[in-house]
Amino acid sequence: MYAAIRIRGSVNTRSEIEDTLRMLRLNRVNHCVVVDENPHYKGMIQKVTSYIAWGEITSESLALILKNRGELTGRVKITDDYVAENTTYASIDELSEAVCSGKTILKNVPELRCVFRLHPPRKGHRGIKKTYTEGGALGYHGKEIVSLLKKMR
Repeated sequence: MYAAIRIRGSVNTRSEIEDTLRMLRLNRVNHCVVVDENPHYKGMIQKVTSYIAWGEITSESLALILKNRGELTGRVKITDDYVAENTTYASIDELSEAVCSGKTILKNVPELRCVFRLHPPRKGHRGIKKTYTEGGALGYHGKEIVSLLKKMR
């Protein structure tokens, strides 16, 4: 599973980039989505890599995001009780392990909003004009996306 976080805004952005960000459901800055590792999503992510930070997510970090930022319709926080009542999983931790292993997807949880609204990172970004390899925040982070997600919890 990939986690994609929108870093840059939409001013002076080409329309095809803006459309791709909309298809990824990244409509605002500091929004995060979790997508499958398939060629379709990989191509969309590669197209907008100068506007997002992305990398592989672990089940522990997905559970952290779901507990802190997971919302249902109506801006209600998701709980272990809700997951136990409405899915076949007993807790958010079990759900995140199943999502990361590919057994289920987040859309199977009824009324779950698949976009996570994160805070700006504590201590700031390393720079939103440079890639991760150049010392900035954009582009492919690999497993280090977990540290950015923890800063934005």
